[in-house]
Amino acid sequence: MIKQIYLFRGDDHETYEAFKDRVGKTVQSLAENKRILYLGYTITEEPPPKVSIIPFKKKKIAAITVKMKEEKPLEDMFRLEGFEGVYSVTEALPVAYEKTWVDGEKTPGVCLLTLFKQKKSIDYKTFLDRWHNSHTPLSLKIHPLWHYNRNVVEEKLSKHSAKWDGIVEEHMRSRSELLNPFKFFGNPLVIIPRMIQVYIDTKSFLDYNTIEPYLAIEYHLKANNLTNMSDKHNKR
Repeated sequence: MIKQIYLFRGDDHETYEAFKDRVGKTVQSLAENKRILYLGYTITEEPPPKVSIIPFKKKKIAAITVKMKEEKPLEDMFRLEGFEGVYSVTEALPVAYEKTWVDGEKTPGVCLLTLFKQKKSIDYKTFLDRWHNSHTPLSLKIHPLWHYNRNVVEEKLSKHSAKWDGIVEEHMRSRSELLNPFKFFGNPLVIIPRMIQVYIDTKSFLDYNTIEPYLAIEYHLKANNLTNMSDKHNKR
């Protein structure tokens, strides 16, 4: 299957509730499209904490994911309010939850949605190698990740799509596992060294000044065959 991610921004004067309602209606309108085999979205439903160890962005954003057998994007989406871009991505799930809730229900826990660009001083091969073979195993070792959806942007599918090289969704089973630094990084004896290690590792492959992390919630709308959400090579 071909996976595409559509990004939408909320207006500064739009409430989180209004943004959620607008995006929800957009996603619902896609549910009957027979081209779409999988449909889901991740969205900011509330402001992030005013004080956090994670530098959350305060903007509103939604990442709508579709999976189809064909590569042609859903061009009607381009004209919708807040459209930022659509991307053909290669997905990997280094760790994955077992979906036990019904389609339409909120995924338990919380999601850290992160958009980022390649570090300018390294080549693309080095970028992927450091991301996949250094940062991914480090994240799995340190953070209490329940589900890790890693997406390499392969192509922008609309002329005016913003440039992103990676779109990652990291799920924790509870808000405290993400927002409590002693749960996200570890106990007082290891937290500072681990934070430094993650910071150095992150800066080695991405443009740190343009990274956009968001506190988000996930919904699946068409996921009856969730085992097919990733390709056979999703562990690479």
